Amino acid sequence: MKLTDSTKGWIVWAALDSSMRGMSLSAGSSPLHSPKITPHTSPAPRRRSHTPNPANYMVPSSASTSVNNPVSQTPSSGQVIQKETVGGTTYFYTDTTPAPLTGMVFPNYHIYPPTAPHVAYMQPKANAPSFFMADELRQELINRHLITMAQIDQADMPAVPTEVDSYHSLFPLEPLPPPNRIQKSSNFGYITSCYKAVNSKDDLPYCLRRIHGFRLVNTKCMVLVDMWKKIQHSNIVTLREVFTTKAFAEPSLVFAYDFHAGGETMMSRHFNDPNADAYFTKRKWGQHDGPLPRQHAGLLPESLIWAYIVQLSSALRTIHTAGLACRVMDPTKILITGKTRLRVNCVGVFDVLTFDNSQNNNPLALMAQYQQADLISLGKVVLALACNSLAGIQRENLQKAMELVTINYSSDLKNLILYLLTDQNRMRSVNDIMPMIGARFYTQLDAAQMRNDVIEEDLAKEVQNGRLFRLLAKLGTINERPEFQKDPTWSETGDRYLLKLFRDHLFHQVTEAGAPWIDLSHIISCLNKLDAGVPEKISLISRDEKSVLVVTYSDLKRCFENTFQELIAAANGQL
Repeated sequence: MKLTDSTKGWIVWAALDSSMRGMSLSAGSSPLHSPKITPHTSPAPRRRSHTPNPANYMVPSSASTSVNNPVSQTPSSGQVIQKETVGGTTYFYTDTTPAPLTGMVFPNYHIYPPTAPHVAYMQPKANAPSFFMADELRQELINRHLITMAQIDQADMPAVPTEVDSYHSLFPLEPLPPPNRIQKSSNFGYITSCYKAVNSKDDLPYCLRRIHGFRLVNTKCMVLVDMWKKIQHSNIVTLREVFTTKAFAEPSLVFAYDFHAGGETMMSRHFNDPNADAYFTKRKWGQHDGPLPRQHAGLLPESLIWAYIVQLSSALRTIHTAGLACRVMDPTKILITGKTRLRVNCVGVFDVLTFDNSQNNNPLALMAQYQQADLISLGKVVLALACNSLAGIQRENLQKAMELVTINYSSDLKNLILYLLTDQNRMRSVNDIMPMIGARFYTQLDAAQMRNDVIEEDLAKEVQNGRLFRLLAKLGTINERPEFQKDPTWSETGDRYLLKLFRDHLFHQVTEAGAPWIDLSHIISCLNKLDAGVPEKISLISRDEKSVLVVTYSDLKRCFENTFQELIAAANGQL
């Protein structure tokens, strides 16, 4: 049988025990469809004895010729002259189809590949079946979807407007400030709030950072905003637009960023333990210091710190190359998604809030100074991570913090921190720390590629789910339909009756004892044979066991497609 595009590469998901890979896909011999009759073709998929045409997969070299073709082949042209007689007339034509490769057998309706070895030996094997994506990844994705779809009860939060500019469905991502709050943000100098919202122009979720009570008096700062909008980087939350609004009952400035569901700040991930500052807290007279923190015992592992350094320095390098400055290199403005993925958030906010008339002629005049400040801020973030405490970056604790780094971490990490925090007589660049990172960059690259391999393997387990679901959905619209075109017996006659019996063959089989027989491999294998239309025969038995119909999957596919097209035509008013 020659494979068509619809029959290539069926990658089937099946909840089988991982120990059964490479063996029969059935859990055992087929049970009885009824207490008396056994369907001899169900459900164990068998390897086809014939070879499909591999020309659909690859083109043979010019040296490859068909050994079974009785017609001679011209060596110079590499083409086969075919002969066919129709109605007494003989026709000669040139067959340009590539000749099949001999000695190769391909499955014609399904493929059950095991896990790739480079992934299988990458992590400890679980006892659970591995035909579906890992539970950890599935739960992480579900949590992201849940956060993305979250909404508020407008009656409980009347202060949140239903619509802001072109955004709607606002959902607070952090506690809203009290209405009469006077205390301002320690970062921006203004009261701020953050929302998830959906843009009505593209129906995509975004993160809105609102600056309370800010009036934009100079629009020339939008030159910098346009520069920020052009930056696309894997470790930077992209700025999409900036606009003013009065939807919050007061003038407000709103920054719209890409929304990364499930992200948390570095502050909440690593610096929310009140006991972490105990090492730097001043002791009373006569009170001894506590135990010295160590790696994996109060301090972060050095490999994690270097992973953060690589990502943050990569973000700074892109920003500085574009002629801008980050100015928000702070644990409260660094987002962490997943385990170690970092993104610098709130970029461009300071460029708008601190823009004054003196910069009218050259908005980039102070960028070199701000870039130097970015390097110092990066050094403070790295030192805080090494000490696992924000108290370590305070001026009075710097010496004690560096002693802690010297004892627990490598000299490369210590030298990097000293370089970033020490004033230099020349202009520094983020590229200067690349030699200090050294080969650790390759370690992070290797880890990222290994993570990509794992995710691709999980994707391969689920790649066919949508196709099988569509097949079941179509089958469900046909089976047991009460009436169609004023015919109450429509679903019980003609092609529909075959599909009804096929549905029973899929889901309603029983064992010899009359108990329901549940085997997901049987369901998956039969659905893929139906979708491919293979010539394998199948016995369909009526519920009263008085009729046995022997049909092929290709016949069932034809009945299935014709019936569904009939429903579509009626739904579109074409009947």
